[in-house]
Amino acid sequence: MDILEPGVRRRVAPNSSALTHRGTCTYVLGTGEVAVLDPGPADPGHLRALLDHLAPGERVGAILVSHAHLDHSGGARAFADLTGAPIFAFGGPEAGRSARMQMLAAEGLAGGGEGVDAGFRPDVVLLDGETVATGDWSVTALHTPGHFCNHLSFAMGDRVFTGDVVMGWSTTLISPPDGDLDAYFATLDRLAGQGARIFYPGHGDPVSDPAARLAELAAHRGARTEQILSVLAIGPATLSALTAQVYVETPPALHPAAARNLFAHLVSLVFQGRVEAHPQLSTTAIFEIA
Repeated sequence: MDILEPGVRRRVAPNSSALTHRGTCTYVLGTGEVAVLDPGPADPGHLRALLDHLAPGERVGAILVSHAHLDHSGGARAFADLTGAPIFAFGGPEAGRSARMQMLAAEGLAGGGEGVDAGFRPDVVLLDGETVATGDWSVTALHTPGHFCNHLSFAMGDRVFTGDVVMGWSTTLISPPDGDLDAYFATLDRLAGQGARIFYPGHGDPVSDPAARLAELAAHRGARTEQILSVLAIGPATLSALTAQVYVETPPALHPAAARNLFAHLVSLVFQGRVEAHPQLSTTAIFEIA
């Protein structure tokens, strides 16, 4: 268990991959009656290690879940059974989904669903702006969709635990209908307004300059949109053709994930009226400049 600063400990789950970096960061907040944020995947060894590394006399009073992806929420119910602590989250895996994403999902046009914990249900639903406190810790839930519709970040003083919506090692996956690019930009603005000293993400190392990282992420997405428009200015293209032309330097093994990000940009552009999709907005459409 790494001690990051007083009241913040971290254990990284053993689920490293191209999309999870070294693994999911599970945080232990406070002392005495602690909170555990993102128990991680359903890995009995990881869950047991979390308990074994608590100080003598400490107990888990709350389980906080940032979002319903299996690498964050998959172990939550088993950990609740081990500890007797309630699970707090924004809701089930469709909570917070925008109307446009609800429409795409209902019509089966978006694809997506990577790693979704379809059966996840919290014991306690946390509303945006609601505070949870026990013992010497207190966090405020911030609804921060973009990567996932039910995504919460947690503010703890001048620290924000940002789950997967902001990470230092990589940009986040935005895969409709669970991910939403327009919601993501709104989340970046909201987090900038927090004036945090440090971000603790769901994967990778802490982000020591939140303002700079947020600006970098916004600029990256803006540049990606311009790349898409430049390719479409040459002529209509499918999602797969766009992916091959926009992500030239990305290894082919990562193209499926890249295509999901690109589709999020196209959804946004279609709803802005800047791009048209024929015969309708879907992953198999032909896209062209409006």
